[in-house]
Amino acid sequence: MYPAATRELAARRKELAPEINDAFEHFSRAVFADGALPEKTKQLIAVAVAHVTQCPYCITGHTKLARRKGAEPDEVMEAIWVAAEMRAGGAYAHSTLALHALGETSTDGSAHP
Repeated sequence: MYPAATRELAARRKELAPEINDAFEHFSRAVFADGALPEKTKQLIAVAVAHVTQCPYCITGHTKLARRKGAEPDEVMEAIWVAAEMRAGGAYAHSTLALHALGETSTDGSAHP
């Protein structure tokens, strides 16, 4: 369904917008460098976010990077479960908007019987 991410495609993206591509690569390296959080933790966060954004390239790439940084398979799976809960939690939390639109709540958020 998705084309393979190849070196040729990466080179073409860089060729089409070299300054932006270089800035993005620099930003990415800075974000994932060890800092207040170790890179392993950052990669686990990236795995979780990739599942929320549903990017197959990011899922594959960051899962492999997390593993290289020492993440165990159970840690990767737990990060994915955190993402699943947060995504579901967002739907639950936003039900407030639907309840308000249905006239089930007042403007201050209190429920109508």
